[in-house]
Amino acid sequence: MTILITGASGHLGRLAIEATHARGVEAGDVVAGARNRDAVADLAERGIRTAHVDYTDPASLDAAFEGVETVVLISSDAVGQRASQHAAVIDAAKKAGVAHFVYTSAPRATTSALILAPEHKATEEAISASGLTSTILRNAWYTENYVGTVAQAAAAGELVASVGDGRVSSASRADYAEAIAAVVTSEGHEGAVYELSGDAAWSHDELAEVISAITGTTVSYRAVSSEEHAAYLAAAGLDEGTIGFIVGLDANTRDGLLGETSGDLARLIGRPTTPLAEGLAAAVAAA
Repeated sequence: MTILITGASGHLGRLAIEATHARGVEAGDVVAGARNRDAVADLAERGIRTAHVDYTDPASLDAAFEGVETVVLISSDAVGQRASQHAAVIDAAKKAGVAHFVYTSAPRATTSALILAPEHKATEEAISASGLTSTILRNAWYTENYVGTVAQAAAAGELVASVGDGRVSSASRADYAEAIAAVVTSEGHEGAVYELSGDAAWSHDELAEVISAITGTTVSYRAVSSEEHAAYLAAAGLDEGTIGFIVGLDANTRDGLLGETSGDLARLIGRPTTPLAEGLAAAVAAA
């Protein structure tokens, strides 16, 4: 069985390659797909096959998918262009006769008001329309997303956000990567849609406590309105588009859209998910 994982030069893709190989898949049966193959040269040195995979270059997809049985599409980071890029990957997979197509989506993508959901919804619909046998992994928030927040909050002595009492059920990228590996190395996942998230949903008061422990600096959470948050970010020099995204995402969090704890992730990987304090401390140390 040949398994191709896209986005292999990125954090999640590389971890998924590692986790799949660790589960016993021979190096020669794992293909690391990356836009820049030089970025995965170290994997090639270990016997893992590499392929040029550019979501905007259909010819690269056709060549990479030839003879591949399973394709894992790690969602593009090109917000605003994801739907069209993903559609090209889906078309190439169908043309190549891929037996199993796995996609990393977003929580409740087809029904959620989450600011990130529309492009994932379009992708899931395209996968369904293609007729490909698929598994949808709806990844919730990554703990690593808060690495930059740690230094900022420690410097200011406060964590400013407009999430209110909203909770976040984050997990570490390694947890999500293990879920990918579990799905591509075991049976019974065809047609499944998994809502993946951390075991515990935490508040920003708890996040402030964790940041305090990591940095040795007392940090408190200051809840503000969306309008106050926008003004705060503007004063920090952020552009209007970024401000709109951050404030919109905080509103989604306040509305409970990132707080689901389904237990699917822990069940797939066969262990509890990584707690916030442990995952964030490790991410900060690695950074």
